[in-house]
Amino acid sequence: MIDNKHLDFLKSIVGSDNVKSDKAHMIAYSYDATRTRFEPDAVVFPKDKHDVSKILKYCNDNLIIIVPRGAGSGFTGGALPASGGILISMERYMNKLIEIDMDNMLAVVQPGLINMELQKAAEQVGLFYPPDPASEEYSTLGGNVSENAGGMRAAKYGITKDYVMAMEAVLPSGEIIKAGKKTIKDVAGFNIAGILTGSEGTLAIITEITLKLIPKPKHKKTYMGIFPDVTSAMNAVFKSLSAGANPVAMEFLDALCIQALKEKLNVDLPSNAGAVLIGDVDGNLPEEIAFQLETLEKSFKENGSSEFRIAANDEEAKTLWYARKNASPAVTIFGTKKLNEDISVPRSMLPEALKNIYAIGENYNFKVPCFGHSGDGNIHVNVMVPDKNDEKQMADGHKAIEEIFQMVVDMGGTLSGEHGIGTAKAPFMNIAFTEAEMNLFRAVKKAFDPNNILNPNKMGL
Repeated sequence: MIDNKHLDFLKSIVGSDNVKSDKAHMIAYSYDATRTRFEPDAVVFPKDKHDVSKILKYCNDNLIIIVPRGAGSGFTGGALPASGGILISMERYMNKLIEIDMDNMLAVVQPGLINMELQKAAEQVGLFYPPDPASEEYSTLGGNVSENAGGMRAAKYGITKDYVMAMEAVLPSGEIIKAGKKTIKDVAGFNIAGILTGSEGTLAIITEITLKLIPKPKHKKTYMGIFPDVTSAMNAVFKSLSAGANPVAMEFLDALCIQALKEKLNVDLPSNAGAVLIGDVDGNLPEEIAFQLETLEKSFKENGSSEFRIAANDEEAKTLWYARKNASPAVTIFGTKKLNEDISVPRSMLPEALKNIYAIGENYNFKVPCFGHSGDGNIHVNVMVPDKNDEKQMADGHKAIEEIFQMVVDMGGTLSGEHGIGTAKAPFMNIAFTEAEMNLFRAVKKAFDPNNILNPNKMGL
């Protein structure tokens, strides 16, 4: 419990209506998409950077933990108050689109702005913000930056870090800093904006972000390749790209996902498919679209594809994307507990990685449906535990996940392609990093936050 004198001081900064410590608010802000629960001691809604500065300075002086939060849509517990303290929410006031600069093709936003709101605003003026996490309709840009979120368009356009040009942030001391510039080139000093991107709120609280925009392509087509097995599909992924294909997205569903989508959601997918690849191509000329589709079809068929379909209209395209976007809820038919991870490997290792993942699942008698962003090597692995109340099954599920992590790292891959580390993956950081590397991370944390008040005990720090 936080002392009333601290609550009174916070109310003097932001007003009584913007400090909540009742049980209902503590429960509402205690969880994210992991469904793990940690109740904060209070929730505070700052109105601007000056409020954030005053709050941080006071809490730093009084050694009170602070946890920043956007929409709470994360999958690894990055925004959970795992050690208690005050949760600072950006959703109420710090959620505005400040500017779209047409001349320099950039947007200036506050951290609480929803991703999709920026996408729509950019498209209205002929520009494009590509990063599109599955949570784009409700996740905030501050959260996207803090977790370095990816998305389905990453195969062609990259991820959040590729669009962060600059940001304003508040240090635990209360000092307001500017990191990066609006210029395309900037090699003066350390890349602090790069360090803050993906730092999960452990170093500073972001109060403003400058994001790069690009011209919106004029044409787009959706395709699907049908394969007899996952190995053929994964070979087609990296071989198509090396042959000159440059799709916006290249997503995959394995046979278990296809089965789940058909059974649970009655999605019309080919029954005999061992895997499908779904994606978009885009460009400014019809000839670009035709070239991309021809390249994909040729490579897919050379790697065993039985059929290559091109969506005839928007309705057919929506149906294909509906299948991909609903794979995660569909696979729950295979168990009462889903242990889902978002590992990433070099694209050429996708066939071997998936073969090994399925073998690990079979060793523990678990079904492991997989789907995800094959175009950039990012696999969403779902270890399905039949009975979550069976302690041995749950223990085996976590052992399977650890084996998968070790296998992925041995292949030159990573623990997380886009969801971050948070609390969920923190115990496995020693698999991916040496002690010297972890000590370097801790030294960076200490330089920014010597009193360890900002989102402590995340990322294994």
